[in-house]
Amino acid sequence: MSFLRRLVRPRPTLRLRLTLLYGAVFMLAGLCLLGVTYLLFNQQLTNTFESRFAAPPGRFKQLIFVENGVKLTGDAAYEWLRQQELKLRGAAVTSLLTQGLIALVVVGAAAVLLGWVVAGRVLRPLHQVTETARRIAAAPMAERGLHERIALAGPDDEVKTLADTFDTMVERLDQSFDGQRRFVANASHELRTPLTLNRALVELAMHRRTASAEIKDLGESLLEINARHERLISGLLLLARSEQEVADRSPVDLADVVTHVVRQTAADAHESKVTVYEVTAQAPTAGDALLLERLVHNLVENGIRHNVDDGTGWVRVVSRTVAGESGGLAEVEVSNTGPSVPPYDIPQLFKPFHRHGAERVITARSAGLGLSIVRSVTVAHGGDVRAQPREGGGLVVTASLPLAPH
Repeated sequence: MSFLRRLVRPRPTLRLRLTLLYGAVFMLAGLCLLGVTYLLFNQQLTNTFESRFAAPPGRFKQLIFVENGVKLTGDAAYEWLRQQELKLRGAAVTSLLTQGLIALVVVGAAAVLLGWVVAGRVLRPLHQVTETARRIAAAPMAERGLHERIALAGPDDEVKTLADTFDTMVERLDQSFDGQRRFVANASHELRTPLTLNRALVELAMHRRTASAEIKDLGESLLEINARHERLISGLLLLARSEQEVADRSPVDLADVVTHVVRQTAADAHESKVTVYEVTAQAPTAGDALLLERLVHNLVENGIRHNVDDGTGWVRVVSRTVAGESGGLAEVEVSNTGPSVPPYDIPQLFKPFHRHGAERVITARSAGLGLSIVRSVTVAHGGDVRAQPREGGGLVVTASLPLAPH
């Protein structure tokens, strides 16, 4: 619909406006020049006639003409000469205006064409700035696109100053995002050690012979809280790692990953009274096998966790290949039963630490990073992830990755 509106009402570009401005200024200047030429030409004709045939003061000039055997003298000769002068002037003026306007139109068209070319060359650096900014804005994750620079070459003018300022701004943002990722990774590593120590001390206290039932109950609660913190820190580490583009890739068949993950989560599915259906077809791609396994694991785990608890819940995991614009896609689709999810809440599900529904409490098993990691891993592999509510409740989440040859 927007494309049709653009066809009906095309957006006037800066290049078009500059070209029209050049053309209008040229035509206005040409018309002024033609008008001045006409006035000068007309004045010159009048002065020439008066100087050649008018008598000077105090003198008398006799004019005698013979036309078609008829002799003209006095006022008749002068009137005949005046008529000839008017005809000559009219023909000259008509020729001047007609040919001048034709020449002005032709040269004006050439000037508009030249103005279009010149405007394009002048605006080319701005197009480079715009394209770079558009690529950065269109990058699935802003911090990944911030590695690009305009690096505009040319004279040190206003456009180059704009490009250099833009590069400086992007460089500072890139450094800020890199510092944030390093901080998350370093903090997560540093926090793992005390949590491991806490777990060991709690387990040691619980397994003492003199430990009372109250101590064991308290230890179980502390271990559960400690385990949640460990999952949170592991998720942060994985999220920081998955936000970096995967450089070392190896062939991975998503069908094998789905089969492996379904076996891994069988115990959780049985405990939650959820049936997992596996529908696999070859879906070859290339990437980090551990990250791709974590992607599928998080999707299946999310489908099991956010489900109904009456024993009728199910999760369906599908691997397949589909045709795409750039050679095809390898997809993993996970659908499940569960509570209804409003469409406006779906974009929030992929944000870190977002929990849906009743799991927005501090004691929840989920760290709120599952779908965030799914999105980061998918984007790091050059793919895309999308979700939509399933009719009757639950979600349908599809991760699409570039298809690799068999």
